[in-house]
Amino acid sequence: MQRIAIVQGQHAIADDPDTIITTLLGSCIAVCLHDAEAKLGGMNHFLLGEPEPQHRVRPEDRHRYGLHAMELLINAMMQKGAARHRLRAHVFGGANVVPAFGKIGTANGEFALRFLGTEGIAIGHCALGGILPRKVEFRPWDGTVHTSTIEERFAPPPRPSAAPQVQMQGSDMPDEYSHGDVELFR
Repeated sequence: MQRIAIVQGQHAIADDPDTIITTLLGSCIAVCLHDAEAKLGGMNHFLLGEPEPQHRVRPEDRHRYGLHAMELLINAMMQKGAARHRLRAHVFGGANVVPAFGKIGTANGEFALRFLGTEGIAIGHCALGGILPRKVEFRPWDGTVHTSTIEERFAPPPRPSAAPQVQMQGSDMPDEYSHGDVELFR
């Protein structure tokens, strides 16, 4: 099985039955598109839905926005033989993982649903919101998707261990250290 991992600002398409496209999401969104007749699918991963109306986006930053990411994915699918009217979407992510960022995940999810509705693309499975990150695995050949939340787990605290014992003979130490005084940064 070939695995294609994508990150923010990327998309991938495939028509191979032995390929899985995967990503990890927090507040970001991944949209998986599938054309069952063409046996073709693709996934994108975007950071923000769309820029504020007054915000001028530099060309090198367009990949961060869903508006651009969706157009790239749809166009790539159509270039490989998908038909727009046959596309079906699965939508994931939009968690509000970091409270300090507000409801950015919610806004991202709302953007994705609004965009797909405007474009007339049917939505199949949708897992948006919450507070936990998600892992998404999409098989583009048949459109199947597996998603799971990732719980925050911390490594157990280290067990206390005895400090290493360093043996030095008094005669081996320079005189300035033989009195037990420490002086840092003369």
